[in-house]
Amino acid sequence: MLLVRRTVKAAVRTNTCRCFSVAQTHLSDRKGLVLGVFEQQEGEDDSLHLTEAAAGFDKSLSGRLSELLKISGPALKKGKSRMFYGIHKDFPCVAVVGLGKNKAGVCGAENWDTSKENIRQAVSAGCRLLQDLEVKHVEVDSCGDAQSAAEGAVLGLFQYDQLKSKKKTKVTAQLHGSADMVGWEKGVMYAEGQNLARLLMEAPANHITPTAFANTIEEKLAPHAERVTINKRSQAWIAEQQMGAFLSVSKGSEEPPVFLELHYNGSPDSKQPPLLLVGKGITFDSGGISLKPSQSMDAMRADMGGAATVCASIVMAAALKLPVNIIGLAPLCENMPSGKATKPGDVVTARNGKTIQVDNTDAEGRLILADALCYGHTFNPRAIVNVATLTGAMDVALGSAATGVFTNSDWLWEQLHKASVVTGDRVWRMPLFQHYTRQVTDSQLADLNNIGKYSRSGGACTAAAFLREFVSAPHWAHLDIAGVMSNKDEIPYLRKGMSGRPTRTLVEFAAGLAHNG
Repeated sequence: MLLVRRTVKAAVRTNTCRCFSVAQTHLSDRKGLVLGVFEQQEGEDDSLHLTEAAAGFDKSLSGRLSELLKISGPALKKGKSRMFYGIHKDFPCVAVVGLGKNKAGVCGAENWDTSKENIRQAVSAGCRLLQDLEVKHVEVDSCGDAQSAAEGAVLGLFQYDQLKSKKKTKVTAQLHGSADMVGWEKGVMYAEGQNLARLLMEAPANHITPTAFANTIEEKLAPHAERVTINKRSQAWIAEQQMGAFLSVSKGSEEPPVFLELHYNGSPDSKQPPLLLVGKGITFDSGGISLKPSQSMDAMRADMGGAATVCASIVMAAALKLPVNIIGLAPLCENMPSGKATKPGDVVTARNGKTIQVDNTDAEGRLILADALCYGHTFNPRAIVNVATLTGAMDVALGSAATGVFTNSDWLWEQLHKASVVTGDRVWRMPLFQHYTRQVTDSQLADLNNIGKYSRSGGACTAAAFLREFVSAPHWAHLDIAGVMSNKDEIPYLRKGMSGRPTRTLVEFAAGLAHNG
């Protein structure tokens, strides 16, 4: 028995095939396989709870996989993985991943579907193990939910290394078997949408200027030209629209502002009122004259995360052919200090005629959103959702656990929350009290002040109250994504870097509107 254990453990730990020679499989053509196993329930025997695909694979090997799993170590816990080499001629490398409890379902305390999250985490872990072994082709077990498996694979394999000479191995992931190809393809598209937002947010600010951002989105939407109209509005147009708040932010930079306007016409009913998505597009935020500290200022290349997630969502809506009309607005500019820049204490006039005392030029996102929201009302939308990396106070309040949502509509909150439970990219409702409104309307020189009367107290809430002064629609939500802008290690299936959140939740929300009216 001791000899058997040593032999098996050697097969697990080394990259030596015991059944098939390396010559049979060229290293560059190696295929990997990710399979799932559930945790044992309390009081059950030692039998393994393999997924359907893993059980079929095990049967083809006359139970060898089960045997290896039992004697190679303790039962696999959620998110943990174990690699086996040389046990199948078609798959020299097989990663088995722990899925946690079977049919865990929706958890009210966590506000997400635990089964889906477990699958995303486990599959991403298995795919990364194979990527580290430079395996270029990976087949993935659906684990009972092909969409979640696809999301875990595609999100987990993403790495921003476009500007590096040494790059990670590019891995092609596909569904193992044909359990649910529709669900798999949907998951791939959801994840690719988030990866597009990550790509835009992670790229340096000298590469993603307002003009470059708009051109990138135009390029991504080109395959869907029959359903999409793109308008890249110039500085002259912005001035004609009397967007004084937007221009007050952009005028300190040498980069010209762009007002990106996207129309996706997916509904068979061309007269269907559109869903309006508005994203903050500050492609670099120095703070302006109210200059930020130099530490971590480089991360402000992602201060256009709102625009990135909104535009990526529309790209995915078009790719999925969602039967809904969507309009996307992204005011794009830099916030820079110069002799032309707005000074603390200056007063500017927004598109709706309200005057704003700008006491802090680093509270610029609400200024550009104010004009975009005013303009957006001209389309008579069924609902308005604006997305912005707006306040550090939101990061302090919720951290990276959830996006903060401020809304005047219980219906809209329910739709957003329902979508977030499915995607695992959670939202949490925040207060929109008149208490906060009074703090931004009490201004010495103008109708409004761009910072709260008590400065840091309730900063995320006073920012939301400021935006509400430019909203008359009955269904409006402001998503403050400052806390979820980046990922360290909190979300296991996202590598360290800009997160692209909450793109999948926005897509799921739009899909819900499309199918439920």
